[in-house]
Parts: sequence; C-alpha cells; structure tokens
Amino acid sequence: MREREELSRCFLPGQPAQIPLPPPPPSPRAPGLDALHSLCKQIYPDQSNPLTVTAIVKYWRLQRLYLASPFTYVKPDILSADLSFSFRLGGPDPLDYISMYANSGYPDLGVPPHWHYISLGLSDLHGDGRLHPKPGSGRASGFGFELTFRLARERGETTPPTWPANVMQQLAKYVFNSGNTLMPGDHVSWHAPLDGGNGCIKQILMGQDPQLPTSISTPHGDVSFVQIVGVTSEELQAAQHWHGLGVVNLLRSARGCGPWLVTDMRRMHSAMEDDPSIAEKIQCGIERDGSNTSGVSAKCWWVQITNDRSMERYREKRDDSDDDEDVKPIVKTERLSPCEQQDANVSENSIKALPGLHLTFNLEAGSLLPLAIKGRVMHGRHFTFKSILSHSAVTIVAPSVTGTFVSKEKPYVVQGPWLQVLLSEELSEKMAEEFQVLNAPDKIQLPKTFSWPEHNLVITIIND
Repeated sequence: MREREELSRCFLPGQPAQIPLPPPPPSPRAPGLDALHSLCKQIYPDQSNPLTVTAIVKYWRLQRLYLASPFTYVKPDILSADLSFSFRLGGPDPLDYISMYANSGYPDLGVPPHWHYISLGLSDLHGDGRLHPKPGSGRASGFGFELTFRLARERGETTPPTWPANVMQQLAKYVFNSGNTLMPGDHVSWHAPLDGGNGCIKQILMGQDPQLPTSISTPHGDVSFVQIVGVTSEELQAAQHWHGLGVVNLLRSARGCGPWLVTDMRRMHSAMEDDPSIAEKIQCGIERDGSNTSGVSAKCWWVQITNDRSMERYREKRDDSDDDEDVKPIVKTERLSPCEQQDANVSENSIKALPGLHLTFNLEAGSLLPLAIKGRVMHGRHFTFKSILSHSAVTIVAPSVTGTFVSKEKPYVVQGPWLQVLLSEELSEKMAEEFQVLNAPDKIQLPKTFSWPEHNLVITIIND
C-alpha cells in the first residue's frame, strides 16, 4: 500500500476541466528525527547508517487533496479545505523507525556486548501535526519520550534479532491507544517470554537508559529515554509489592542485568535467587514503605447489592469495533491517581451511594488484592483498578485518604464510571488475612468468593 493516496477530482456539470498545478509535496525534513539521529551519531560515531526496522505502512498516512477552482472536492473526513495535504491514521505500527546499534559494552564493569535498540516515533519527528499536536514552547515533544532496549549479544552473533522491535511496537501501541506515557519505575505484565521462546524473562520493568541523556531538547520539544528491562515474574512481583525504581536499582548490582540493565534472555533465575541480599533488601523495603504502585489496568466489574437483595449490574462490554487482535500488555503505573479516573463530563449530581457491593475480578487482578490492601490501604493510601473492558474504575481507599466522596456512613459511592470503596482499618485487617491465599493463585479453585456480610460486601475471583 502506498503511503500517499490521490483523490479523484470532481467538477460541476458543464464546468470546463481546469487542470491545476499539483500542490508541492510536504517538506522531506523532519527536524525531530534529525535531532535524535544526531544524538545517536554522538554515541555511535562509527555506525552512521545502522540497521533499522521501519513500518511499511506508516501509522500516519498522507492524504493528498486536489484543489480546483471554482469547485473543490474534499473528502468528508478532512476538516479544512485550505490544506493541500492532510494526515490520518493508517498503518498498524506506531513507531516510524527502530534503530539497532552494536554496543561493545564494558566487560570490566559488568556490561556485556549487546544490541542497543532505540525507537523513533513516540516523540514528534515531523512537527506538522500528522500524528502529534503541534508543539508549543516548553512542551514535551509528542509523548515526551522514546523507548530503548539492550539485549545481550550471543557469541558469534553478527546481526541483531528483530523480535525486540515487536515488543517496542506493542508498548508504543498501548501508549497511543491509551494516551498514557511510560516512565522509569513503571512495570508491564507481559506473561510470555519476550522473544517468543521458552525462557524465564516474561515481564518488563522500565528504567532510565544509562548511556543516553536524561532529556534532550529538539525543535519540537523535550525527549527523554525510557529503557525496557526484561525481568522474571518474581522480579515483577517484587516491583509491584514494593517500588519499581527500587527493584530496578537493585538489578543494576545483579549478575544477570548489571549497571546498564542489559536483558539476557538466557537468564534462568531471578536476582533474588542468585543473591539473597537483594531479596532481603526488597522485603525490608516492602515492610518499611508498603507499595508505591497505586493502580493497575484490570478486568473488573461490580454489582450493586440492595436491601431486597436485587442487584444492579455495572459491567460495560468491550467495544465491538475494537478489532485489534494483538495482545495488549497490562501496564502497572506508580503515578495513577484516583482523581485522574474522574470523567470531566460527569456532574456532581450523579454521585450515588450504594447500600452494598459485589466486586468481581479476573485472576490476574485478584492476585493483586493482597498488594492493594496490605501494601497500600493499610499504609493509608489508595489503589485503583482501571477496567480494560470499559471506562470504569474502582478505587479502594483508606480512611486517611483525602479528596474522596466516600465516608464512614457511605463507604460505597459511585460517580459516573468511577466507584470508590472505603475500607475501615478493621475490615482491611480481615481482608489482608483472608487474601493470603491469593499469593499462590495457581492453587486456588475458581471461582473464589470472599464475603463480609456485616459490611454488605462480596468479592469474587474468576478465571481469566
């Protein structure tokens, strides 16, 4: 498929055909792209033309408009007839390019030879509005970051594997579809070996690229670099229950990652198994700090329990128009605030207190309930489950959290798609004890229901 699509001209009946001069093509210059290329050349001066993975059909697609006077035919989805060119979404892969560099590493410092992948496309490469809003002074470029990845080189390997490009495209697709950015400390449940093989590196943490600047200024705004770090499921769980950046920093001293956080797909054990002192530091951090993870994307819904035991179901189905067959990663963020879940179009008058509540979670989300209660609520914090099935969200809050619309008299309150659940200290302690069985989800017989009749509250865990 060609990136440039020409529209047929139309003339009024009886109007003599007037052949206009074709409009000039858009400028081939991409100042944002040039800035990133310039940075890469500084780091890899001997690799000015690296191997690059590129989308055959760009995520943006150039649409050309023929202008004729006095009548102009403009396709309905184009908003302005004054433009000679317009852009719209087209290809399946958001990243325009992914450059792949050979890095010799620093073996004496524990940095092995590896491949260094750098994405180009989450930031604004062109500055003409084709994919990102036109930048303004002091703003981030596009989403404000690019992804990087470091993969240990196999002995005798002369060309970089291309599977990391697919991982980067999937993460970029999540960013474009959700509007959420990724930052060091975030973590992603991937639930499969990143290379499609049979190894133990099945999850992702996000760190700071150690070789690139914290941030650079481009003609279209600032860009930072967030490095993908392949980790084991045990390391992901440690990040969830404690602190993403804390675990990433500990991995820098681990034999399997090293100071540059190089992903080694041959690694068979977690850092905690290889070095018991790391496990001890993580456990101390959990007990001291609780969890810094304040929200997850999840499959969840709720049902109102009324006095006559009738129920009002609140469960929106996935949009049938969503025909994306790709596996969407579940992203855990340390920055998700319950205030961010509120629909700006929902009025205060829609606030409604519920007499009782039945919450349902799939197994993956349910396995995080011990984290939500013991690591967050019992430390005086909140935790949000953002539904991937709809625009709804469930936020569990401690009594000390301010700015909520729940109270001791009204512990379950819904405003539009946002449900808040207030847990007393007594109820939180009961839940933490009962939810211990969820720490071994493979041993649970599903569906599993927890009930607290005195609080008119039920929670059910079902199969994914």
